[in-house]
Amino acid sequence: MIIELDMQSELPIYTQLINQIIEGIASGKLLPGEALPSVRSMASDIGINLHTVNKAYNQLKQEDYIHVHRQKGVVVNPNGMPEVDEHFTARQLQQLRPVIAEAILRGMSQDELIDMVESIYKDIKA
Repeated sequence: MIIELDMQSELPIYTQLINQIIEGIASGKLLPGEALPSVRSMASDIGINLHTVNKAYNQLKQEDYIHVHRQKGVVVNPNGMPEVDEHFTARQLQQLRPVIAEAILRGMSQDELIDMVESIYKDIKA
């Protein structure tokens, strides 16, 4: 899987890294049990600070998307992904609300917004 970061984006680099790894898992490009590069290796490969990678990996570990083993290194959770729970649902609502509000302010219809979400969903699942 190729990680592409936008150094000019307002979105923090560690967030971009988290988002790309989650999308890689969701799309099947990263499989359960598959090894990810070490913090140092990932930082070197994509040219960012190792603390940035460490922050991303720690957050992914907290959300149970990855496991960190002393012998195996960093791997995608071999037991599958966590289930939808109240914490996940609340976080999604918190993140989507401003996106939807901005779409409304800019004149996007509900159907256009739903079509966009469906298109993104299909693109990731393809």
